[in-house]
Amino acid sequence: MAFLTDRKRATGLGSARTGTDHQWTMTVSAVALAILVPLFIFTFGPMLGRPHEEVLAYFGRPFPALVAVLTLVTGFMHFRHGVRIAIEDYTHGLVREYLIIAMNIISFGAAAVAIFAIARLAL
Repeated sequence: MAFLTDRKRATGLGSARTGTDHQWTMTVSAVALAILVPLFIFTFGPMLGRPHEEVLAYFGRPFPALVAVLTLVTGFMHFRHGVRIAIEDYTHGLVREYLIIAMNIISFGAAAVAIFAIARLAL
């Protein structure tokens, strides 16, 4: 008798063989965002409307910069997985492939711009 968890037994058993993986990825990123978004609000919120030099000094500290980067990157990856599922459910054929490619480019591009912007502030 094999000692497997319910999740391990279900892995790869969906109609597309990846349903459990998509669900698990979305759940983990949603939990991470539930923790990161309030931290982001409490670190980013006080800097709204402040002078540029004060914002630079604030984001020059590691904690606010790290919270901002983690929140933005996790948010864009969660967006990427969610939109991919919607595209796979509602489009077909070549349009599906083009939309998935465009969505990946937009998600990774926006995440890269966010990382660059925070790094520029922090360094």
